Amino acid sequence: MTDSIVPRFFRTFISLPFLTFFLTFPARLARPACLAFLASLAFLALLPVPLVTRYVFAGDEPFLGPANWGGTGLMEIPTARVMKKHSYRIGVSQVDPYRYYYGAISPLKGLEMDGRVTEILGVKASPESPKWRGYGNDKDKALGIKYQFLEEGKWTPSLALGIMDPQGTRKYPSQYIVASKQIYPFDFTVGFGNGRFGKRPLPSSDEAIKAEIFSDPKGWLKDSQIFWGVQFSPSEKYSLMMEYSPIKFHKQTSDSAQSRYFQKPVRSNFNFGARWKPFRWAEIDASYQRGEEFGINLSTVFEIGRPLIPIYDHPYKEQVVDRGNPLEKRLAKALLASGFSDIRVKIDTGDIRIEAQNNKYFYAARAVGIILKLVMDLVPPNVENIHITLSDKGIPLIAFSTTRMDTADWLAEKLTTQEFLYLSRFDSAVTESLDVPVQSPQRFTYGIRPSLESFLNDPSGFYKYRFGIATWAGYHPWKGASFVVGPEWYPLNNVSSSNEPLSDPVRSDAVLYKKNKVTLGTLMFNQVAKMEREVYGRLAAGYLEIQYAGLDGEVAKPFFGGRVIVGVSGSAVRKRDPDNVFRLSDVYTDVYKTAFLNTRINIPEHNIAVDIKAGRFLAGDKGARITVSKFINGVILSAWYGVTDTSGFKDHYNRGYHDKGIALILPLRLFKGTDSKTNYRYAISPWTRDVAQDIDHYETLFDYIGRNVQAFFERDAKPMR
Repeated sequence: MTDSIVPRFFRTFISLPFLTFFLTFPARLARPACLAFLASLAFLALLPVPLVTRYVFAGDEPFLGPANWGGTGLMEIPTARVMKKHSYRIGVSQVDPYRYYYGAISPLKGLEMDGRVTEILGVKASPESPKWRGYGNDKDKALGIKYQFLEEGKWTPSLALGIMDPQGTRKYPSQYIVASKQIYPFDFTVGFGNGRFGKRPLPSSDEAIKAEIFSDPKGWLKDSQIFWGVQFSPSEKYSLMMEYSPIKFHKQTSDSAQSRYFQKPVRSNFNFGARWKPFRWAEIDASYQRGEEFGINLSTVFEIGRPLIPIYDHPYKEQVVDRGNPLEKRLAKALLASGFSDIRVKIDTGDIRIEAQNNKYFYAARAVGIILKLVMDLVPPNVENIHITLSDKGIPLIAFSTTRMDTADWLAEKLTTQEFLYLSRFDSAVTESLDVPVQSPQRFTYGIRPSLESFLNDPSGFYKYRFGIATWAGYHPWKGASFVVGPEWYPLNNVSSSNEPLSDPVRSDAVLYKKNKVTLGTLMFNQVAKMEREVYGRLAAGYLEIQYAGLDGEVAKPFFGGRVIVGVSGSAVRKRDPDNVFRLSDVYTDVYKTAFLNTRINIPEHNIAVDIKAGRFLAGDKGARITVSKFINGVILSAWYGVTDTSGFKDHYNRGYHDKGIALILPLRLFKGTDSKTNYRYAISPWTRDVAQDIDHYETLFDYIGRNVQAFFERDAKPMR
C-alpha cells in the first residue's frame, strides 16, 4: 500500500499490531463464535463497492428501514434511528412462523410509534373452543414507542429508548436502550434490552401499562442482554445488513409459537439481509435468519398530509358581459364561482363588507385570502377598508379586517404574511350578520363518501369489516338549523360475532346493528347558536346515530384565543330497534343518560390538541376519557384512553377494562387535486366492551369551532396567499 492509495483515516489503524490482532482474533474465540465472526467477515468481503468515502453524514438517513415487526431497525433488532417527522410506514413481513402486519408513524421529531399484528402460522387460536373456530391462526396485537433522546453528533452516537408491547398479554414485550453511529456508508448499532431481547419472558399486565425499565431498573438491568448489528448503504437504493439477535426463542413461553416451533435453541443468533428501494416510497427486504429461515419484508413510506395530486384552484376570471352589473352582484357571482354561498355584500363609501359561507377551502385563512384577491380585482380603488366575515349556516364564525393598501403590499410580497396579519384585525367573537339581503343561499346540502369500518379480534374472525357508501342530505331553513337524513349501504359486510352481548350492553351489541347491509344512520334535527361573548350552544333530537335516538345538547366557549375550550354536554337516549330503522327497541326500554364536563387544550405551536371528557358515560360508569390529537397538514391522528369506575358491571369482560382506540381523519383535498372541506374518518377500537362509551355525535361544538380561532388562524396562514 502507498500513501496515495490508503486514506488518512485508515493509516492510523492499519499497523502491524492491528493486523496481528485482526488475524489472530478468530483463534481466541469459541468455535460457534469463531464461525460467526468469519461469516461476518465474509459478508463484508462480498460488498462490491469501496469501503471509503470522503463524505460523512450524521443524520438518520438512509438507515431508516423497518425491522421484521415494523419499527425502524435491522431485522429482529431495533436501531436508534427514527422515521422522519410527519411520515408514516405500512407493511407486511414474514419469517416463519411469524407473519407481521404493521404500521408506524412519527408525529413529532425524534418520536416513533408503531403498531402490529403478529400472526403465528400453523398455530390455531383456542382450538378447543367452538366459538373460535372461524378465527384461524393465533394472532397478537401490540403497540410500541421509541424516542430518540440524543441526536447523533460528530463524535457521539444517537441514543434512543424503546418500549415494546407494554400492556395486555405482552407476548412480545421489551424495553431497550440502543445507540447507533454511522461511519458512512456503515451504520453501527448496539443495544441492551429485556423481555423479548432478554433472559426471560415478561408477565402479562391485563389493563395496566408496565415498563420494568422504570418500575424495576435493577431487575431490568439483570434481565437484559446485548444486541448489535451493522448496515452498509452505499446508496439510497441498496443496503446490506448483519445483526446479532439475543432472542431465546425456546425460553419465550408466552409466545404461542414456542411450544410448536422452538423447543430447542435456534441454529444461529446471526441474521443477514439486503434492502432494495425501487422507489423513494417503497422498500423490499430479503433476509436469512436464525440460520434456517428466509424472510421477506415489504413496506411503503409516505409523508403525512402530502397531496397525491397537487392542489390547484383556478382563479376566477370575470366575463366581459358581467362588468356592467352592479358591484354587489359582480362580487356575489365571483364568490359563488369560487366556492362560497350565503353571500352578503355591503359598500359604504370607503368600506366594503362581505359575509359568505366557505363551502370549499379547508383552511379559513385560505378562504379569506381568496376573497381578498377577488376584492382587489373587482372593487374600485376608492374603497380603502375591507371587512370579511366567514359564516356557517348563517352563524358568523370569524371576522377579518384590513386595508386595501396593506392587501396590495401583501399580494406584491412587500409584506410577509405574518406582517400582514399583524397589521390586520381578527375577531372570533362576532355574532351579528350584515343587514342586507342574502344572495345564493344554500338551503339544501348533500354528499356521498366511501365508508369503511373495521373491528378486530372477535372470536368468529380476527378482522370484521363493512365497506360501502354513506350518504347524507340536509335542509337548512333558518340560521343554524339543519334537518339531516343519512342512509347507508354496505354491500361488503362480514360483521358477525360469536360473543353474546354483555350484562348491560351499550356497545357490545353493536353487531346487531352493523350486520345490516342497508341502514339509516341518522334522521335528526340539529340547531347550533352563537351568543354574545363567544358562547356556542347546540341541541339535537331524533335518531342521533345507528344505535340511539333521543336528545343531545352542548354548550362551549373558547378562551385565550382558542388555546382552551371549555364546555358541558349531555344526552338522554333510548336504544333503536336493530331490525326496524324507524322503531325504538322493545327489549331495551331504559333511558340512557350522559353528562360531561369537556375541555380541549390546543397547542398550536405543535398542532396538538388534548381533549378531556369527564363525567357519566352511557352505561352509568363515571370517569374520564383523554384523547390526544395531532394535526399534520390536514390529517388528524388521534388516540384515546378511558378510565372509569367499572364496579357496576356484572361481567368480567367490562370490569377493570379501560376503553382505548385510535382514529384517523383524512381530508379529501389530498386525493382530489382541488381544495375541499370534506373529511373521511376511520377509527379502530374494541366493539365488545361497554366501558367509557358515549353516543356518536353528528357534530360536537369543539369540532364546529375547530380551527376558527385566532391561535390557529395565524398558524394556518401559510396557504393564505
